[in-house]
Amino acid sequence: MPEIETDVPWEYSLYIPNDLRAVTVSRRTLRLILTMHGLIRHVDVAELLAAELVGNAVRHTKGPAALRVRWSAGVLRIGAWDADPGPPEPPCSAGDLLDLAEEGRGLALVKSCADTWGWHPLTSGGNGGKYVWCELASTA
Repeated sequence: MPEIETDVPWEYSLYIPNDLRAVTVSRRTLRLILTMHGLIRHVDVAELLAAELVGNAVRHTKGPAALRVRWSAGVLRIGAWDADPGPPEPPCSAGDLLDLAEEGRGLALVKSCADTWGWHPLTSGGNGGKYVWCELASTA
């Protein structure tokens, strides 16, 4: 088997319908992408982050969504696009995570597990919506 190069940048996009099953499809697709690129050490945390981002996109909007995964310069960026240009709900504090039920802790988990995260509205080319992203830096 040829050696896997982890220093070559790459990017994937998975367009998904507004369907909660898309969360599972996104997680499994992400696992396959990272495994094939030799980044298995990132799989568990990356799956959690992708599930939260995609889950928010399909739960809180009415249109389609997309998962975007990019590797460049030792940084894994995971993002979710959705058709709603409004800002995501602000994350609760880390101390509130245990007090929350199943709902309302997604971005707090992202904030806690990722090295950095953010969002921005998209308006170029007549397309709208927002892009919520997070990054994991390689630890070698």
